[in-house]
Amino acid sequence: MITGWILYKHAPDGSYESKRLVEEFKIHNIDVRIINPTEIDIFVNKDNRQSILVNGESLPLPKFVFPRTGSGTTYFIKAVIRHFERMGVVVINGSEAIETVKDKLYTQQILAQSNLDIPKTLLLKHPIDVDFVEKHLGFPVIIKTISGSYGKGVFIADNKKQLSQLITMAELTNSRYDIIIQEFIKDSWGKDLRVLVVNNKVVGCMMRRATDDDFRANLNRGGEGFPYEVNEQIEWLSTEASKSLGLDIAGVDLLFDGEGYKICEVNSNPGFEGTETFTKKNIAEEMVSFIKMKIGEFV
Repeated sequence: MITGWILYKHAPDGSYESKRLVEEFKIHNIDVRIINPTEIDIFVNKDNRQSILVNGESLPLPKFVFPRTGSGTTYFIKAVIRHFERMGVVVINGSEAIETVKDKLYTQQILAQSNLDIPKTLLLKHPIDVDFVEKHLGFPVIIKTISGSYGKGVFIADNKKQLSQLITMAELTNSRYDIIIQEFIKDSWGKDLRVLVVNNKVVGCMMRRATDDDFRANLNRGGEGFPYEVNEQIEWLSTEASKSLGLDIAGVDLLFDGEGYKICEVNSNPGFEGTETFTKKNIAEEMVSFIKMKIGEFV
């Protein structure tokens, strides 16, 4: 039987995604093990086949590794993923793609270089010049930490005073913080699209909408979801974003902008409970089928 490892930072055996993936892998006759990467020890030596231990035990190398660590990928976890790559284990997504997407500014730079529509984005300089921000982005503006997910580390400032107060608070917490400031896309207040891409193909799309007056629409913040029809622009933006960032599997968040869309963020570890619930699409099966193809076990 084919064996694979799913890497979760906190190894949530009871999470929706982990249960669904295990179910689908079992249907495809693949035995998977959920492993917390912090339980892994790696040794760098010429005998690479014996250079990985899990909780002190030497295990046979898996056929593939599926990291589900996303923005929580630390240097240690990245080193573990790279170790698998160097030993020839198939990894979905790769370490470099995960690291790239973890950095929201670098992600925006790559998307812009690929001629994809994104909000204007500014890396905050210290000390902040609020007049410069007003001149080039206007107000309100969105403030984001360089790394984060699920709407955490994302704030809105309606004017120069609020922006100054937010930055002052950030400085009190961490004087060496890194923050980006983005233009506010008014047409997307309280709503956005989550598009799931597998192997450069859109496999699911839903609109997320806040149920209160929050400008963010994340489901884990109490938002609601609806199936959304994929048009040519959604397909192109989402697949090109995934391709330009080197992702096998991606969650692409799109903002509504007039008659079109802009790419807000891209996630290397997208949750899919909401997409399966609201679109009735079998996202886990799409992921598993792709992984089988990538390891040479054709469906």
